[in-house]
Amino acid sequence: MAERNTKRVTSADVARMAGVSRATVSYVLNDTPHQTISAGTRGRVLDAAASLGYAPSAAARTLRTGRSDVVLCLLPDWPIGSEVGALLTHLSGALARRGLTLAVHPASREDRPISELWKVLTPAAVLAFEEFSFAEITAMRAAGVALVVALVGPARPEPRELHLSQRLVGRLQAEHLAGLGHTRLGYAYPDDDRLRYFADPRLAGTREGCVDQGLAQPEVRTVPLDPATAAEAVTAWRAAGVTAVCAYNDEVAMAVLAGVRRAGLNAPVDLAVIGVDDIPVARLAEPPLTTVTTDQAAVAVHLAGTVEAAIAGRPAPAPVPADVVRVVRRESA
Repeated sequence: MAERNTKRVTSADVARMAGVSRATVSYVLNDTPHQTISAGTRGRVLDAAASLGYAPSAAARTLRTGRSDVVLCLLPDWPIGSEVGALLTHLSGALARRGLTLAVHPASREDRPISELWKVLTPAAVLAFEEFSFAEITAMRAAGVALVVALVGPARPEPRELHLSQRLVGRLQAEHLAGLGHTRLGYAYPDDDRLRYFADPRLAGTREGCVDQGLAQPEVRTVPLDPATAAEAVTAWRAAGVTAVCAYNDEVAMAVLAGVRRAGLNAPVDLAVIGVDDIPVARLAEPPLTTVTTDQAAVAVHLAGTVEAAIAGRPAPAPVPADVVRVVRRESA
């Protein structure tokens, strides 16, 4: 069996094939400005690089610029739903169009300290869904990380990129139900404490929406993904005069719908329900689920622009417009 050649292709190999210096290869591949390189030479270099399968060394680029072109996103230790998955997919593309690479890593502080990750990658920016400690933020900024962002959570001392949109989600839920004539609302909170980073701002938004609409504060109950327990919550809501429920997300909303059926009731006649996220099965619920959805592509473009601006030392772009969050009207409310 022939021995596999595992030698990495270098810029010297490209230079030999193209018949130019390594400096010329570097100028061409890095598109260095103010260099007088003919179109023919540029073409030979590019053809040689493509033929050899040459990829510039990320380590060398890091040494040259003081950082990599990596944006490190730390995933929290909680279930990643379809909306976060969509955001990461769009964010990866939006960053790639700006010459940046998204690296996603589970943020388990117990398994591996965060400092080990950013010290290895020397990222341009670090994004996370959970809070950083003051010491972590200070250390990353001292190491030259251009942007450190906690995407959700209490806005201290800086605004959270996704926090306001989550509050808007809750407000829209309350406004939609109030617009249908409901005057006493319930809120179905998830039973997984790890989801509080999204659940708390959404509930806060629903409470604000109730104030704006002149309604009493929502009757909050924790609802697991279990029809029998959800039926108990439905019965309690009905006893309290609740006629419509804002759910943390579509999965919790579908549990409430199952609880409505288990209690021998019908939605939306006996209890209207509105969810969040517009997951694919929401339209298959019985009845089809009214929900709130967010244009994750627009959010991703904003985040990528924020990263790019921080790296270049420019002001951050304008906040994401409110119309990226909207209600999808179906039969459940």
